[in-house]
Amino acid sequence: MNEPLHLLPVSELGRRLRSGMISASQLTEYFLNRIARFNPHVHAFIHFDPIQARVAAEQADRELALGVSRGPLHGIPYALKDIFDVAGTATTCHSYLMRDNIALTNASVHQLMKNGGAIYLGKLATHEFALGGPGFDLPFPPARNPWHLAHFTGASSSGAGAAIAAGLCPVALGSDTSGSIRGPACLCGVVGFKPTYGLVSRAGVYPLSWSLDHCGPLTRFAADAALVMDVIAGQDDRDPTTVCQAFTFTSEEPAELSGVRIAWPRHMLTESSYTDSDLIELMDMHVATLRARGAIVEEINFEHYALFNACGRVLMSAESFTIHQDMLRGRAREYGRYTYQRLIAGAAVSAAELIVAQQIRAELTGWINNRIFSDYTLLLFPSSLRAAPTFTEFGADWPPDPGVVPGRTIPFNVCGNPAINLPIGLSAKGLPLGIQMVGAPFDDKNLLNFARAFEGQVIMPAAQESLFTREECPS
Repeated sequence: MNEPLHLLPVSELGRRLRSGMISASQLTEYFLNRIARFNPHVHAFIHFDPIQARVAAEQADRELALGVSRGPLHGIPYALKDIFDVAGTATTCHSYLMRDNIALTNASVHQLMKNGGAIYLGKLATHEFALGGPGFDLPFPPARNPWHLAHFTGASSSGAGAAIAAGLCPVALGSDTSGSIRGPACLCGVVGFKPTYGLVSRAGVYPLSWSLDHCGPLTRFAADAALVMDVIAGQDDRDPTTVCQAFTFTSEEPAELSGVRIAWPRHMLTESSYTDSDLIELMDMHVATLRARGAIVEEINFEHYALFNACGRVLMSAESFTIHQDMLRGRAREYGRYTYQRLIAGAAVSAAELIVAQQIRAELTGWINNRIFSDYTLLLFPSSLRAAPTFTEFGADWPPDPGVVPGRTIPFNVCGNPAINLPIGLSAKGLPLGIQMVGAPFDDKNLLNFARAFEGQVIMPAAQESLFTREECPS
């Protein structure tokens, strides 16, 4: 099959499946072949299951032939970050500590994908327990950036970002605690969506920080992410934080940008010495295009970023230490170096500091929703201030220099607002750059629809192809 199916939107793949132009078995085989060919270079997958994928694809073909449709992902292949449980398979969390951790049940979102007829391909690389870093002292190598294999992939949904960018699957599910969906999406040049807190169940997903963890999709297009959300969102008795209200996420037509009020804290780029000048130029160009399309883009002062960051770090440090305290007492030497260094710091967080962080969190959430989203529909925000660093820029100990990974994603884990990374172009070195688009709580459908409009009128992510999507596999 010579046509580059990995570059097509999920909606087009679904149309071809339902019309009989292609079978689920053919589509699955296409991606299994790409995994076999390219994964030894990218290390996005740590485990894939071709036998079960083929069985599921054959079942999808039988159902589609009978006119049975389970939804927009029927017959579409997908993969999971290896903190999501798959019954009968080890959830390793990329750790020696968990190599024998065989899941007894499916994570809720995995079950929803299966119920929707999607074809499970396998498990994707992460950072150890979705925290550590790009460690080389773990049971699996770190995922590598398909744009340049010497470069980092962004954050702990590293395999998911690499898999989408390399065209190894059309949909990947990841988790995002301080930016681990949006970071890899940004540095790998794809779409990554963190929904509003409570819209997607985290049951069966190994926790990092209960109050900050989100689950969501990485895809090539914003409309693809909306299709995935229609399948995985919803109330779940296994996760009491999920909301009972039903939501939809797809729209027939992209939103009209004319007249939309957009807040843009440009100073977030210009005030930092870490900012890539190419990012400023690209954002200025895209903002000018938005204004030419009729959007009302106004510069604002996002004055509380440092507080958001400090608050989120305290919460994540305390909660992650609590989750790991028993293993830290008895099996500390089995953690990777970065992971141990990050987890053990949580032992020093006092009850008073945690309470203050919770108070600040409430105030910051009120500030962003009452001050920004009372006047604006959307907030544009950097995802990272620079393109992907090389692995050699990380030192032996955590943390690296602040300029190595200057992500700007954690505020929207603290407040729980929906946020999406969109690729906006390449740096002078040929590495992807991205931007976040943020919405009001539970305004996910509109945010995805505006992202689709932004994508269609301002950027063209399908034209951004890594070495692997161009079939230029390194020798």
